[in-house]
Amino acid sequence: MSERSSPDGASTAGEEFLPSGASGVEDLRWWASGARWLATAALTLGLSAAVACSPDSAGPVAPSPGLPDPTLPSAGPSAGSSPTQAPTSPGPGATQPGIQLVAVPRPDGSFDITENVKLPKATNILQVQLPASGEQLPGMMTRTSPTAGNLRVQADGLNVPLSSTEITKTTDVPLTTAATSLRLTYRLSGSTVRRTESKPERAASAIRPLTAITEGGLPTNLTVNGGELLNVVCPLLTETRCAVGNPPELAVLPGIPADKALVVLQLDLPQPQ
Repeated sequence: MSERSSPDGASTAGEEFLPSGASGVEDLRWWASGARWLATAALTLGLSAAVACSPDSAGPVAPSPGLPDPTLPSAGPSAGSSPTQAPTSPGPGATQPGIQLVAVPRPDGSFDITENVKLPKATNILQVQLPASGEQLPGMMTRTSPTAGNLRVQADGLNVPLSSTEITKTTDVPLTTAATSLRLTYRLSGSTVRRTESKPERAASAIRPLTAITEGGLPTNLTVNGGELLNVVCPLLTETRCAVGNPPELAVLPGIPADKALVVLQLDLPQPQ
């Protein structure tokens, strides 16, 4: 058999032994290579389509909180919300006899307050009493003049007509029907003392449920929702410091008897928005 030479002189005799058709092994190699190419192309096209459909090719972003829908109920009270939006939770004042008070501090030192009360027996007269003046209260020692304004009362879910919506002294409120479940909302003013001029947000405030005088033994839970609670003093308890937890998760000791549920809050008030 004659030997051929390539134009550069190299022998090409071995090329005559290469088969004219591809072998089975080469078919498999070609198929695998082609499959990988098709998969890569499909993946590239898929990613391109996803990017093209995305409104921001930089990636997903968190949705804006937006504005609240005025037709929907509020999820809970805030520093500027009405106290009527304060939620109830199981326990005294809701599912068993007791008082549940939620206080929302405001920048001016007033509080929006909701009281939910569950009595052991029905009553048709509700006696209400304001917190004591701060002149003899630890952490305050300054005279204050608490008042409760914009008072609203519900008895067993029914609105109670009031001769006055402002409370300035101990008062009897007649109910339209004997009831065991009561709900009061009001704004407590004049019960806060500013502590320092350098920190105008630092304050001390005296709070007591208006309904505490109705049934002195009722367990009482008080919650401060807003601002920053720094300490709590209960002057009528043997152990006067009645804060539990640590800032910023500080809270008021739960289950205080109603006739001793006068508390002095030391807190930073929320700042105006």
